[in-house]
Amino acid sequence: MRFRPAALTTLFSLIVPAALVATASPTAAAPLAADGPGVGTPWVVTLGDSYISGEAGRWAGASNDDYRRADALGPNAYHDNAGGTGETIARCHRASSAEAHIGGGVNGLNLACSGARTATSAGTNFKPGIDFFDGSAGKGQALMLQEAAATRNVRMVVVSIGGNDFEFASAVQTCVVNFLTSPSWWKNYCHDDSSVAENFTAANVAAVRSRVAGALGNVATAMSNAGYSTSQWTLVVQTYPSPMPSGSGFRYSESGYTRQSVGGCGVWNRDADWANATALPTINGALLGAASDVGLPNVRTLDMTHAFDGKRLCEKGVGLYEEVGLPSWQSPGAVDRTEWVNQVRTVTTIGDSPYFVQESLHPSYWGQLAMRNCLRQVWNNGAPRSGSCTVGNLGAARLTPTGEPAMTLGPLTKG
Repeated sequence: MRFRPAALTTLFSLIVPAALVATASPTAAAPLAADGPGVGTPWVVTLGDSYISGEAGRWAGASNDDYRRADALGPNAYHDNAGGTGETIARCHRASSAEAHIGGGVNGLNLACSGARTATSAGTNFKPGIDFFDGSAGKGQALMLQEAAATRNVRMVVVSIGGNDFEFASAVQTCVVNFLTSPSWWKNYCHDDSSVAENFTAANVAAVRSRVAGALGNVATAMSNAGYSTSQWTLVVQTYPSPMPSGSGFRYSESGYTRQSVGGCGVWNRDADWANATALPTINGALLGAASDVGLPNVRTLDMTHAFDGKRLCEKGVGLYEEVGLPSWQSPGAVDRTEWVNQVRTVTTIGDSPYFVQESLHPSYWGQLAMRNCLRQVWNNGAPRSGSCTVGNLGAARLTPTGEPAMTLGPLTKG
C-alpha cells in the first residue's frame, strides 16, 4: 500500500511505539530437584527488553507479496507457556529463536519482556522490570531470577535494558510520522523535535544510566539472595545493535513514499544519521557506564552495535524476497540476501494481519539467531569473555551447523 497525505489521519492512530522486548522458552528443560548454585547443568538467563527477547523472531526477512515467504516460526511463535498454547505474560513476545537458548549442554531461560523498562509497570499492560516487584499482576524480573536461580545452576545472566527508558520507540514513531507528513523539499526532521531531544540531554542520560545501574545491582542482589558468590556466575551487559543504516546506506530514495510503503523504513537521511551517530552511542554509552558503576568483579560486555551492519533494514546489498529473487526464507542464500531487522509496520497490522506493530525495527529470525551465535561465543565454554560482534564473511554470510548466521566475536571496540 502506498501512503498518501489523505490517509495520514488514519496512519497517526496506527503508528504506536514499538515496544522493546525479551523472552522465555516453553521448551526449556525443568531443573532437577538437587540443582542449585554451582550444582547441576549450567543455565544462561536473559533479562531485559525486546532486543534480547525474541521480538520479531517469527520473521526471517520480509515480503510485501506474501507473508508466508518469511514466516519462519508461524502463528505460535510467541507462545512461551509450559504447554506452548499461549504467552506467560501477554505481549512479552518470547520467541523460541531468542538468544538465551545457546544449547550445547547449556539450558536457557528468558525472563525478559517486550516493552520492559528498568522498573516494573503494573498498569493495564503488565511489563516486568528488573526489580523485585511482587503483585497480583506478576513479578519483576529480578525476583523471577532469584527464584529460578535457587533451583538451577545459573552460570551467566545477560541483560539488555534501557532503550525504553530513553523512549527510543517513541522517537522512532516521531521520525516515521515526520517523514510521512513532510515533503522532500521541506523535510521535518525528528532529531530536533523537543519530544525526542529531551531524552538525550545530559541530565536524562545520567538519570537513565543510574536506573540501569540500579537494575544491574538488583541482578546481583537476586543472585546473592539465591545463594551465589560472584565467582559462581557472570553478568553480561549487552548493548543494542544499529537497526538501520545511515542515510547514504538506504536502497530506497528519500523522494516519495517508497521508503516506507515498500521498505518499511520511513525516516529522513539526516534522522538516520543522527540515530547512528548520536542516539545509539548515547544509549549504549549509558549501558556501558552503568556496567562500570555497579562495581562487580564478574561483569562482561557484549557489544552488539555493529552486529547487523550490512544486513540492516532497507540497507543496500539485501532486500525483500521479491527484490532478491528468492521464493522463501528456506531458500539457499536467504540469510545472506535478506534483512535481519523487521520492517516498521503501520497499516499492514490492520484486521487479521499476522503482524504486530511492536515487532517493528526489531531483530528478525536471522537477527535473533545471529545474536545467539554471538552469545554462545561470549559463553566461551563456561569461561565468559567480553567482545564486539559482527557478521562473519559479510557479503557471503553462511549458516552454522546449528542453523545460525556465523558471527565473529572480536575485541571490544568503540563507535
